[in-house]
Amino acid sequence: MLNFFRLVSVIEGISYLLILSVTLGWLSRDYVSVLGMGHGVLFVIYIAALFACALWRKWTLLYTLMLFIASLIPFAFIAVEWHLKQTASKQLASK
Repeated sequence: MLNFFRLVSVIEGISYLLILSVTLGWLSRDYVSVLGMGHGVLFVIYIAALFACALWRKWTLLYTLMLFIASLIPFAFIAVEWHLKQTASKQLASK
């Protein structure tokens, strides 16, 4: 489940950057409906995966809230991916 959340986090973060690149004028506005719909679907999947992982891993409300807020900040998905990768490798090493 954690690996799925990590994958969704990265893909959602990239889609967020693509939407922002339309806003900044780097991509044509012709793509806004396609990118917007894709990002919206990915964001909903991200939230569902976040809550599923929070329940499965017994994350605190504060930790879950921080991961949610990170989804609203451009490039924060990189830090989230790094942190979750470190956490997963520590847990594997302890087993």
